[in-house]
Amino acid sequence: MERIILTHWSTSTGPEPILQFPPEKSFPPKDLFLKIWAKHELNKENSVIEFTPEDNDNSYVSVIQQFEGEVYFLILEYNKEDIHDDIVKESPEILALISKNLVELINTNKITRTISEAYNTIRNYSKLDEEENLINFFQDRIKYTILQILRNGAITKLELTNILRHDYGFSTINIDLILISFFHENLLKKKSVPGSKECFFLIRDLSCTRIPPINLPKNQIKESLLKKLKNSLTNYYQDSNMISDFENKTLLQTVLFNKEVFSLIKTLRDQYLTVNESLIVLNNNEELFNELIDKKFIYEAEGFVFLFSDVRFIKFSPNYIIEKLVERYQNQDISLNEYIAHLKLLTEQFEDPLVLDYEIV
Repeated sequence: MERIILTHWSTSTGPEPILQFPPEKSFPPKDLFLKIWAKHELNKENSVIEFTPEDNDNSYVSVIQQFEGEVYFLILEYNKEDIHDDIVKESPEILALISKNLVELINTNKITRTISEAYNTIRNYSKLDEEENLINFFQDRIKYTILQILRNGAITKLELTNILRHDYGFSTINIDLILISFFHENLLKKKSVPGSKECFFLIRDLSCTRIPPINLPKNQIKESLLKKLKNSLTNYYQDSNMISDFENKTLLQTVLFNKEVFSLIKTLRDQYLTVNESLIVLNNNEELFNELIDKKFIYEAEGFVFLFSDVRFIKFSPNYIIEKLVERYQNQDISLNEYIAHLKLLTEQFEDPLVLDYEIV
């Protein structure tokens, strides 16, 4: 995506571009906005339209939005040769949420920051694979804080915003944009219950763990070396504590927060490498290479490097929340409707015995 343009439609003067990001370019010519508007008029049943001018190197996606009696459209500009982001094809409701969020902030001091956040949200949506997206839930301070808060059970949007502002000092965040990733990963549900207009419920939690490599290089290495690798794996995984706080910090700091290390882990899932090839992936950092051996993430023998511990994310049903819901309801921290709504969402996942309550990503 090249840029994002927020435009107002005036009944007297036509299209009026208000703001764009990045801000460096001049706005497109007025006739382009008129053509986009005309396509909206011809497709009134769809809030999202696509437009590709024949005499232009760019293509456009436009989302129409009404606010306080005025009409706006959010325009995404792409290079014609590029494929539109997955967010356009797979999640038009997210585009609608982003455009709604922007127009509601037009006359506030948050609009400039919000349009840059919207641009980055859309632009990065399809660039990151699922694992990289999930890393952000631990690496991004605001997302991690929100996940911790949601683990206490049902919470309204207002309560969540107030906790972030008063307890953690996040006073200028755009909660709607941040929560997009939670909905995209199916961690969160939003429902209106009597007495609570916008209430959030955590339905899947997120963790990470190390697991043995799924595939071993059976016929590609000497039998003696393969036997030695298997014995080492068996001994390690029989004796290791995979759920300690120290172990969790090791996974995050050593692997997931280090792009070179994570790249090496993903490469070794499919094939073993030579020591030299592995060092190239790690930018020739021999100290880091030896650390990965010591911490049992990779295994080196006879000049070859094998995956010893894969690091995977686990999405799982947060059944532990049920006990917290009972306690919070008894303490009158949540209403009966919020308590029942979250309890129902959690227990619905038990009804199908064929559905696992966890998923390894």
